[in-house]
Amino acid sequence: MHAWEAIQKSIEYIEENLTQEIQIEELASIAGLSPFYFQRLFTRLVKKPVYEYIKLRRLAQAVNELKGKEVRILDVAINYGFSSHANFTRAFKETYGITPEEYRTGKIHLNQFVKPELVLNYVMVDENVPLITDGIVIEVKRKKLEVPRSYIGIAREIPIAELMGGTTTSVSVTGKLWDDFHSVKSQIPYLVKGGNEFGALYIGEAKEGHCIYMAGAEAEYGASAEGYSTFELPANEYLVCGFEAENFDELINSAVYKAQTFMERWMKKHNLTTTDFAGEMYYTSTTDHVYLEHWMIPISIFKAQ
Repeated sequence: MHAWEAIQKSIEYIEENLTQEIQIEELASIAGLSPFYFQRLFTRLVKKPVYEYIKLRRLAQAVNELKGKEVRILDVAINYGFSSHANFTRAFKETYGITPEEYRTGKIHLNQFVKPELVLNYVMVDENVPLITDGIVIEVKRKKLEVPRSYIGIAREIPIAELMGGTTTSVSVTGKLWDDFHSVKSQIPYLVKGGNEFGALYIGEAKEGHCIYMAGAEAEYGASAEGYSTFELPANEYLVCGFEAENFDELINSAVYKAQTFMERWMKKHNLTTTDFAGEMYYTSTTDHVYLEHWMIPISIFKAQ
């Protein structure tokens, strides 16, 4: 067994027992390691100490339960191992910057620390070969766009740190942006009926530490709408990372992060980089198909001989 496989076993156990007391010795035994070496290896591979990781995953699950307003906040806190409402509120605010009450009463999206799939750091596949892991399917392929496409939407600066989704915890700026776009989408002229929604990410004129993100949808080519931003996807050959998940929440949260993790390695392995643009192409969801694509323009990196 590889070291990462041993740690993944402990990660799966943690996920299945977030409402139970979890001991280091128990996790070390599952991984077949001494408690000392287990903790060192876990921190190295997961980038968080064991108990910090457990706290973040408990808070992530607590967030899901807080969406149901019929459950008391105190009951959620106790269920996930917090000794009191005050301790839960303190941990929640330290992690997300808001209180559980503020989250519950407002329409807020939160960036979560995602359960890692360490296989994505070690397994490689070729183009057009699907990789299946933990309920998601990832596939890298090429697509040639013969004619350019136009998109109209709302653009704002977002912190670059937010792009590290899955390892950061905060209120989601892009989540709020998509909510704002959806609230006015029906009023925007020239949108193509049944066209893909599209998230365009580029450097633009954003201040240091930020980039520009536009949440929008396909429009008639060359069209513009007063008060809204436009983006043109040029005719080009694109490197596309497509991925499926079991539901939309899973798709835009953990699946996005896992696909990014895999794609970073894939690009490096194939000696490629990209321009300062990336796009998220959304497809209509059905009960058995939830699918998203990352579009990038690849640039070869020529190594010195």
